[in-house]
Amino acid sequence: MAQGAVRQQAGLLGGGVDTQKTLPFGTRQEVIDEVTERIRIFAPGGGFVFNTVHNIQQDTPAENIAAA
Repeated sequence: MAQGAVRQQAGLLGGGVDTQKTLPFGTRQEVIDEVTERIRIFAPGGGFVFNTVHNIQQDTPAENIAAA
């Protein structure tokens, strides 16, 4: 299901950045872009709790965590 469709159907939604791919392996800019896109899609109207999708992986660069 597309992210926009999920947002329309859900009242409260949590999530924000992919901890399996983007956060540990993406560039700082890719992390910022993904976070910005999630906020753009899910934040309007309230009910969006930004957090990592799962636990942050062991080798995730501190720079990427700070970017999120």
